[in-house]
Amino acid sequence: MTTTHLGKRRKIIDGLEKITGQAQYPADLNLPGLLHLRPVLSPYPHARIAGVEKEAALALPGVVAVLTGADLNGGRVAHSRSNMLLAGDEVKFAGQPVAVVVAETEAQAADGAALLDITYDPLDSVDDATAALDDAVLVWPDGMPRPDTSMASLHGGSASEEEQRAPSNLHQRQEFKRGDAGKALAQAHTVIERTFSTSRVHQSYLEPHAVVAQPGVKQGEVTVYTSTQGQYVVRSEVAGALGLQERDVHVVPLKVGGGFGAKYGLIDPLVAAVALKLRRPARLVLTRTEDMQTTTPMPEIEIRLRLGADAEGNLVGLDVNASIENGAFVSGHAGIIATMIGGMYRCENVSIVGTELLTNRPPVGAYRAPGVPQALFALESGMDELARTLGKDPLELRLQNAVQGGDLTGTGRPWPEIGLKACLERAQGHSLWKDRGQNANEGVGLAAGGWPGAFSPAGAVCRVDTDGTVRLHVGSVDISGVHSSMVLIAAETLNVHPDSVEIVQGTTDSGPYAPNSGGSQVTISLSGAVLDATQQVREQLLDLAAHHFETHKDDIELAGGHASLKGVPGKTIAIGELARMGQKLPGGPGPVVAEGRAAPKAGAPGFMAQLVKVRVDPDTGHVTPLEAVTVQDVGFALNPLLVEGQMHGGTAQALSIGLYEGQVFADGQLTNPNFMEYTFPRADDLPPLEAVLVEHPSEHGPFGARVVGEPPMTAGAAAIANAIYDAVGVRVTALPLKPEHLWKAIQDRRGT
Repeated sequence: MTTTHLGKRRKIIDGLEKITGQAQYPADLNLPGLLHLRPVLSPYPHARIAGVEKEAALALPGVVAVLTGADLNGGRVAHSRSNMLLAGDEVKFAGQPVAVVVAETEAQAADGAALLDITYDPLDSVDDATAALDDAVLVWPDGMPRPDTSMASLHGGSASEEEQRAPSNLHQRQEFKRGDAGKALAQAHTVIERTFSTSRVHQSYLEPHAVVAQPGVKQGEVTVYTSTQGQYVVRSEVAGALGLQERDVHVVPLKVGGGFGAKYGLIDPLVAAVALKLRRPARLVLTRTEDMQTTTPMPEIEIRLRLGADAEGNLVGLDVNASIENGAFVSGHAGIIATMIGGMYRCENVSIVGTELLTNRPPVGAYRAPGVPQALFALESGMDELARTLGKDPLELRLQNAVQGGDLTGTGRPWPEIGLKACLERAQGHSLWKDRGQNANEGVGLAAGGWPGAFSPAGAVCRVDTDGTVRLHVGSVDISGVHSSMVLIAAETLNVHPDSVEIVQGTTDSGPYAPNSGGSQVTISLSGAVLDATQQVREQLLDLAAHHFETHKDDIELAGGHASLKGVPGKTIAIGELARMGQKLPGGPGPVVAEGRAAPKAGAPGFMAQLVKVRVDPDTGHVTPLEAVTVQDVGFALNPLLVEGQMHGGTAQALSIGLYEGQVFADGQLTNPNFMEYTFPRADDLPPLEAVLVEHPSEHGPFGARVVGEPPMTAGAAAIANAIYDAVGVRVTALPLKPEHLWKAIQDRRGT
């Protein structure tokens, strides 16, 4: 495909305002009469609230109010973290907001929160997944609260099996099966059986959760200015939590300082409730510690894996039992774990069980490719061990079994055409793989990964102004440069320079509907709508030019912001003039504007292969990553510069969860709730990162493009583990890797 602008490297359109500090985030917004909020979080994982002494806090100058659940909740019980305002009679996790102090300044609110005296009666708690399984203590003794949306009782319907069974900490058990995995594994030539565990990991965006809410003139009307990945989700959450009409909730998305799946309205209902209660605008910017204590990290997961093959290395059986620790509310990772852990390699006999458990910990949520890095840490470690046990090359074994279009995912659905094999073949020829094994205590690990990709309907509006500017009106939130790619689609379709295309960021009132910026779906979903709108505008411009030149539109061409009569030099007119004609021509076609719509019928899955080289110090257990190569099928890179940036970022996060990151709990309380105690890699802890683009076009993605954001996160932790085994012969089964554990394993292997 020959293109002028698409497929070319181009900087993001909002880069200048970000690097000059002109970009506006919620913390920058100062409305007249703005109040500041400071939440008070429970130090207990489970306790009754015996009393709240407000007097000392209220006596402080500047403190306007001290609000509790009795003031804001309206008797309702939250059924999710996003739906939660303040605790009622009980707290269900350490970090749950119990009260909020409202003051004229942030400092006054913080001082008031420090003086608030809350009396707790501690209760027995479910501190981890092991405790959850025996049901000796229940997180929700009366059953998990649910949204009141079912109409079954009004129509004679019956409650579901889950609603009928007795309360339990086992929220859900999902099974996905094909064939007979037990029999196949019993007859297999070689079986690998191991248990893998991963820690909770916080998304650790630079900007903590931040929201400003302003009450409207009408009672029950509120405008929410927020840092979010999905403005329509925020509207729904605020309306649902506060019992408002969605038309009365106006959401204005501001810049997002990082999200990675976590920013979907967690504190927006609380801030909106305070603004409506006090009839003044209110702002809450969580501190780093508050953010890490009360938001939604990736879950802690344990996966028991059995993987079997015949003597030739063909997979014959896969048995997986995944235990997912959800925290106090439900999650939903089991399905995607099953999709990927059972959908990377061809296998006729598969059994996958996903168990979601409730505990008295903060609720979990999505983090870039939710559930898949944990799932593939288990699977890809198992594949590496299987290859070594069979005496086969780890990459060859993967190529031998890799899924292709038409093969099944772990949930039994067929894959569309995919490029996993193409990525493995490109990795096979890379020098990092071919030159491995040259130095003692150095190793190269391989792992494959991917993401099925979400997709949703979307709309977009394109118009041309009289100065020739092309404006795209969208309702999407740009967290990864996606709007910069939409600009290129418009420029390509209309044959104008990208600098003449501008994005108009809509609100929930003014923007065409767009999906959330998560799940790697927004480019796939929105591109079709932008293409539809700009193609319609192109036809309108051709019609106007044909009228102007008194010819047929087939004789007109668009180039460089002008319409020209083919083969007739000098016969040109600027598209801005055509737009002016459309606005003034009596009985003419009208202004140059079009609404585009798209509803993709399928996703565009992206797969990848990752190579990581490490050096292990056997005397300390310290692991130094030396190189990392991500080979990813992107289908068609709309903007290679941004695609490579996504690959670099995802790879860095994947290596980080393998070597560094993990939340630590003691007696239900988070013990490393800030960036001083929570371990990250510094810039000099990460190796050089190489991005290799494979372009195996998707039949469903725009211009053949595939999902990009999630795949590079999925395999790095497994690649690290496999590299460590290649270096020192020790199999890592728990993340993050702790040097002392690796050192002990090395000594045990040596017999010392």
